[in-house]
Amino acid sequence: MKNKILSHYRLISFICGWLSVTALPPFNIFPLLFISIPLLLWIITNAPKRSQAFKSGYYFGFSFFAFGLAWINQALLIDAQSFGWLIPIVFISSGLFFGLFIAIPSLLSWLAQKIVSPYISFAVFVSLGEWIRSFFLTGFPWNLFGSCFSFSLPLMQFASIGGTYLLSLLLILSVSAPIFITSKKLSQKMLSVIIPTIILSTMYFFGVDRIKMYPYTPSTTSIRLVQPAIPQTLKWNSASLNDNLNKHIKMSQFPGQDNIDFIIWGETAFPFALEYDTYQRQKLQYATPKNGWLITGALRYSLSNNQVRHAYNSLFVINPQSEIVDFYDKSHLVPFGEYIPFRDFLPKWIRPITSAIGTFQAGSGPKVITLKDQPSFGGMICYETIFPHQIIDSNHKPQWLINITNDGWYGNSSGPYQHLVATRLRSIEEGISIARVAGSGISALISPTGQIIGSIPLHQSGTLDLNLPQESAILTIYNKFGNNIFFATCAILIIISVLTALIKSYTKKIKAYK
Repeated sequence: MKNKILSHYRLISFICGWLSVTALPPFNIFPLLFISIPLLLWIITNAPKRSQAFKSGYYFGFSFFAFGLAWINQALLIDAQSFGWLIPIVFISSGLFFGLFIAIPSLLSWLAQKIVSPYISFAVFVSLGEWIRSFFLTGFPWNLFGSCFSFSLPLMQFASIGGTYLLSLLLILSVSAPIFITSKKLSQKMLSVIIPTIILSTMYFFGVDRIKMYPYTPSTTSIRLVQPAIPQTLKWNSASLNDNLNKHIKMSQFPGQDNIDFIIWGETAFPFALEYDTYQRQKLQYATPKNGWLITGALRYSLSNNQVRHAYNSLFVINPQSEIVDFYDKSHLVPFGEYIPFRDFLPKWIRPITSAIGTFQAGSGPKVITLKDQPSFGGMICYETIFPHQIIDSNHKPQWLINITNDGWYGNSSGPYQHLVATRLRSIEEGISIARVAGSGISALISPTGQIIGSIPLHQSGTLDLNLPQESAILTIYNKFGNNIFFATCAILIIISVLTALIKSYTKKIKAYK
């Protein structure tokens, strides 16, 4: 049986990677991980050669990332004539590149198994690989294993201690435990049940208690989320720009407008040059509350000799007189979407797929915006929200965050659901409320415990009036220490595993001597 499984390790590893995708949102078939992950770990541990261990992880990783990131291809279909040919290339490239972040940990686990338990080393190396993935080549920490806990709000709460990377570590330790079933000793067989029971129950009861500590109590600060659900094919259509803007304004004027403090539009919702097009900007007075502000996404331009020198993807704060009060520039740009990395080494005909602008300029990083008599807030634009411990300045923490995005690029795929989960995890990690507005959905107000207070479904046009939580920002261990708790946990697990192996080896030598 063992040899038969190992002889088909490529196919089995590939299937395990595909099965693991179903544990991600919006599917959330969590129990399948108790089959796919331990089976992969068993194949790696029993691989006769290091090359087979590497390939097993690579086949798993290729499948996991190629299918798990398939939603990216939806963006290429918006202009299929120009970019449709890239779909198979992006699908294969996603698997080939990101698959290395499973293949390399698999190899390291195989190499280290004489001194460190593969059960421990695999979980540690994979979760560390996720951390590296967050900054390597600008970073793309999408679909971290910890996001598979999104089916349970209580289980997600541990992110407030050690972040999503700690969630990933605990998840892999939990779902890998069935590998102990293959042990000959009954005491070790029992670990397959004992370990996940202890880990998951501890996480669950901690989470339930934390949620009870911070129930949602509305404050006096009111917000209106505006989701017009304009199809991506019409968003930048020159004949539709005025209609798109007018729809935003009309929805902002729904009954109760003057009782709202903040009306929030999505990313690039204002389709004209906000700073220079006075005529179009004056229209915003009809969308802005009499005693409040309009928050909108728009492109910001810096000019030189009447020519565009730089373009920024920005969030603007507008007062009732249609004046720009403040702004935030997106600092973490989307590679190949908003700029071309390593452009000097690539053909000049390659251009970003999301706009006709050659490239965007990055902003200076997290910023706190303070308005009179209102809680301070920070801005996040689009996929900036997927980066743990990078969304705020811990030394100058705002009282809430506004995340504007445009997930209309990704149709009815899993992308918008996974993006929302990433935002909820940032809320839990940093202990901060986030008002998320996506042009086509999913727009939502999220509490500091990751609870969705209210939302507008994907591709549904509508507005949502809500009040920020009374405790819109709370203290968390992660906010203070960042990923240090995660690193410390990894180090402790490795040390314990090494010491255990040394003690066993020493005990055997003593018995042999006697």
